[in-house]
Amino acid sequence: MNGDKVKVRLNFVVSPEVNEALETLAYKTGGTKTEVFRRAIALMEVVVDAKQQGKKIGIADKDQPLVTEIISI
Repeated sequence: MNGDKVKVRLNFVVSPEVNEALETLAYKTGGTKTEVFRRAIALMEVVVDAKQQGKKIGIADKDQPLVTEIISI
């Protein structure tokens, strides 16, 4: 095997609002909608793993305690 990962093509239908959110995030990050989707999956994996370990997920200001706890995704 040459180390290349096999890719699977997915086709799915989203609402216009979800499409707009993907486009906006792609623009803000300088990427593509596919990259946004991949990053979202990676973030979801982190969240699920952390929650399974009894950890909290949240947002904190730089060098500050947790500002916002994310209860559910």
